[in-house]
Amino acid sequence: MKNKIAIIGAGVGGLTLANLLGKDPNFELMIYEREETLRLDEGFGVQLAVNSVSILNEIGFDKINQTEIFNPQRLEFYSNDKRICGLDLTQFNIDSEKYTTLKRSALLKFLKDKLFSNIFRFNKSLEKVETINDKIKIKFTDGIEDEVDYLVVSDGVFSKTKSLIEGKDYSPIYIGSKAFRITMPKDKVKIFDSNNINISMKPNAHLVIYPINQKTCNVVMITRCNTALSKKLEDISFAKSFIKKTFNLSSEFDEYINDDLKHWSLYSSKNPVLPKINNVFYLGDAFYTFLPSMAQGAAQSIEAAKELFEILNNTNKNKSEEYFNQRAERTKLINSRSNFNYFAFHFSNTLFVYFRNLILKRLIKNSKFVDSYLGRVFRK
Repeated sequence: MKNKIAIIGAGVGGLTLANLLGKDPNFELMIYEREETLRLDEGFGVQLAVNSVSILNEIGFDKINQTEIFNPQRLEFYSNDKRICGLDLTQFNIDSEKYTTLKRSALLKFLKDKLFSNIFRFNKSLEKVETINDKIKIKFTDGIEDEVDYLVVSDGVFSKTKSLIEGKDYSPIYIGSKAFRITMPKDKVKIFDSNNINISMKPNAHLVIYPINQKTCNVVMITRCNTALSKKLEDISFAKSFIKKTFNLSSEFDEYINDDLKHWSLYSSKNPVLPKINNVFYLGDAFYTFLPSMAQGAAQSIEAAKELFEILNNTNKNKSEEYFNQRAERTKLINSRSNFNYFAFHFSNTLFVYFRNLILKRLIKNSKFVDSYLGRVFRK
């Protein structure tokens, strides 16, 4: 008899898991999504290190249209837009497993197109979860019910399902920072290398710019701000003026800092949570929300999907605990790297900035350090 699985949320993690399960005849699955459809028109980018690309290649990512992706070869560091040093990313590549950047929408489309359309149920908001005779019964606000063997919760940063199951609010914490995003043609980028990933560190802020396909660059600007300033930044006119001043942007960016400017507040989780119901699993941002300063958000969702797929196929009866322990250990490593990067990127004291840049230039040349700090993340 097939094991029945319900996936709540059609994001990167949920769709990756669905693709892995779709190749296994032992499982029957359904994906429940609260939106009316998948948003495949959003232009913001994601970075995929080798730890996630190797998993995606198992479902055909290596055959994706090359115009949809980019393979940057270097990570360039800047301090106030002046180059400090660079890192060769190809040292982590293995054959077709290459550091890859692309639009998130392109990744979602790739994952969705490999699945049968009849496994999707849209406009579904979960309102009740309970256990009945070793089964998990789920009920949606429209009255639809289902009984499953396993429930995978992958409904994002503000997971309502997680709070529903646990019986308390598990909203992430605002970290006192806001992000802004624009896209611009690669050939319009002048002061940075449009073929690679660039991080420019500034006082209480940093900018990241990288290609997301053969024609377009993604530009993300992150700045620390208190709650009062965050509210003021909801006004687009004020936000445009603020980021031009804060990031001291050159004129090449002016045309693209317009009313289409995207912005969002940054959040991070408190601690991972072991589900109170057995055979329930939290996946991706629903498990833990990272700061974006390690660029591992999407990669960790993919990696976690692979871990969960393997655990679902083993004979261990306490699969929820096994998955939690494995994922929590990995999360601890990624989170420590992300938090440290976020701290170091935003130095404002001149002396601290000087020594940060000096130390960074030396550490980049130390192969043992690079392999320990990045290799442990990129080569799981």
